[in-house]
This record gives sequence, structure tokens and C-alpha cells, in this order.
Amino acid sequence: MIIRPELPQDAAAIRALTTAAFATAPHASGTEAQIIDDLRKAGDLHLSLVAEQDGRLVGHVAFSPVQIAGARGWVGLGPVSVLPDHQRAGVGSALIRAGLAQLKAGGVAGCVVLGDPGYYCRFGFARGGLRYPGPPPEYFQQLAFLPDPPSGIVSYAPAFGA
Repeated sequence: MIIRPELPQDAAAIRALTTAAFATAPHASGTEAQIIDDLRKAGDLHLSLVAEQDGRLVGHVAFSPVQIAGARGWVGLGPVSVLPDHQRAGVGSALIRAGLAQLKAGGVAGCVVLGDPGYYCRFGFARGGLRYPGPPPEYFQQLAFLPDPPSGIVSYAPAFGA
């Protein structure tokens, strides 16, 4: 498996694999593929990586800027998409680890995620001083790459309002 940056010609395959990945997910909104397209159109894909196996895209991860009053350089993780026949094989984990390593090396201050704490803790995410209104607080987690992480309310890119 190769993990590489998204290329312009990958957009349709990313849309298809994201749609397939979330088709039966219990908490899916059905808008995940549109969110990625809208992030791309708005220039809000800070980092977009794909997993390729045997010439076929099998996974994708997106990172986009988030807003926090008084803080700069934070991004949000998601959506993470893996084709159903490749799920539970480490593809999503490999994409997340590669993305977080690139973000940290690139000087990003930190990353937030809205998701299962039992899953995302393996990457170092934990509850902190950042909040996202709506879902149960334990599902909103952060990972700081620099000292003195901020506190406050986080808002995502407009594409997430789709």
C-alpha cells in the first residue's frame, strides 16, 4: 500500500470510495463525499492523502483548517474513508498516522477530531480545553503538537455545514 497526496485526477475515486465507506456507517450524514468536494473547491483541504493498493484508491483522509478564537494553526481531521472491503485492515490508521506526522513536521499547532474516543486515543487524541457544541463532549478530542494548547470553542470550515 502506498500513501500519497491527493492528485487532481483522484477526485472522482475519492468521492466514490467515501460514498461507499459511509453507506452503512451508523453516524453518517450521507454528505461526507460532498464535504470533501466542497473543502477542495473552497481551498480548505490543508492536507488530503490517499491510500493506493494495486493501482486502486482504497482510502482517503482529509485535514482542514478550524477556527479557534485567539489561536492559529489548528486543523480538523476528517472525513476518513476506507473502502468496505479494506476496512479493519489498518488502512485508516495508516492514513491518520501519516497525516498527523506530516502536520507535525509542517509546523501545525494541533489537530481536533470528532469521533469515537476509543478509536482516536490510539493516535494521542484526548479531551482538552477545546470544545465543539452539540455532540457529547467526550467525542471531541484534541492533539497538540506545540506547547500551551488553547481552550475555547472550535468551528469547522463552511463545507461541514452541508
